[in-house]
Amino acid sequence: MTWSIPIGRFGGTTVRLHITFLLFLVWIGAVYAARAGMRAAIDGVVLVLAVFACVVLHEFGHVLAARHYGVQTRDITLLPIGGVARMARIPEQPTQELVIALAGPAVNLVIAAILYGITRSVPHLSGAAFQDQGVGLVARLSSINLFLAVFNLIPAFPMDGGRALRALLTYRMAYAQATQVAASIGQGIAFVFGFLGLVGNPLLVFIALFVYLGAAAEAQGALFRQLAHGMIVSDVMTTHLQPVSPDSRIDDIVVTMVHLPQREFPVVDGQGKLCGLLTHAAILRAMHAGQTDAMAADIMMPDIPTLHSYQSVDDAMRLLEERQVPAVGVCDGQGRFMGLISQTNIGEIMTIHILRDKSRLPPARPALR
Repeated sequence: MTWSIPIGRFGGTTVRLHITFLLFLVWIGAVYAARAGMRAAIDGVVLVLAVFACVVLHEFGHVLAARHYGVQTRDITLLPIGGVARMARIPEQPTQELVIALAGPAVNLVIAAILYGITRSVPHLSGAAFQDQGVGLVARLSSINLFLAVFNLIPAFPMDGGRALRALLTYRMAYAQATQVAASIGQGIAFVFGFLGLVGNPLLVFIALFVYLGAAAEAQGALFRQLAHGMIVSDVMTTHLQPVSPDSRIDDIVVTMVHLPQREFPVVDGQGKLCGLLTHAAILRAMHAGQTDAMAADIMMPDIPTLHSYQSVDDAMRLLEERQVPAVGVCDGQGRFMGLISQTNIGEIMTIHILRDKSRLPPARPALR
């Protein structure tokens, strides 16, 4: 989310506003102004802001439920299509995932009930209830919160209903298999949305694409995690690397970078200990700033976490997600640097394993005539 602006930090979770959300507000204001004048435009923008305040509360429902189980949430990003909460890890215990998934829609139901208590206007799911400017903003907001709760409970990734469905399936089958089943159901729902969008509301086509890609990504992620359970770090780490010393000059490192297809340079001291990581981006920034005489220790990323080569790939994936570093160092029993492990090489090794397993499947028998 490189185009997002932090607008506040609450309980250790940063709330970010994506630049496209601001463009969305401008578009809403322009549409309402063209249809009914400036007063309607202001009302439309205020309604959208109120809706996204409810979306933030929805996401914090997830955050608080996850925190109850020891899962931290780094940030929440507001997009025109809703909010995205980035958790440090996905809980694989079905009860935990079920509670976390349902906490968001539960917040919307509570908001709808509170607003109903204020207005005594029964919330509706019809689009007319959202757009009727003859109805007060609070009453419309109550109907929208009811819609958000119901919509998010559709059993399709990446919505809350898809995660709740996976949690329920995990009570009866393995996590990866439950994910595959839930993803298939979600993709089926995406096809239904796409068909309805072609014959009716074009917005459903966009939602269908969002749901289909979200389900595919979730299924792939679950498959990778399943493969990672049986692998150790030495199976996937990169060892053919050119390390640099802390006092290496950027000019000299650039010469090495030109001749090697290497994106990260481990900074290793004279005792073979990993001091930090020098990224391709950091080198280019230093060159752009004219810091060619700087040393690797001046611009490296320090405090890179390390693992022993016999630890599980699960541990490596967890560190990469929690620490948000481009790579994790791998050391031997004496703490000497051996290699790096990154999301990229984990993904490559996992893909090779998947393709290798497929190639070993027996050919399909021809149908009998």
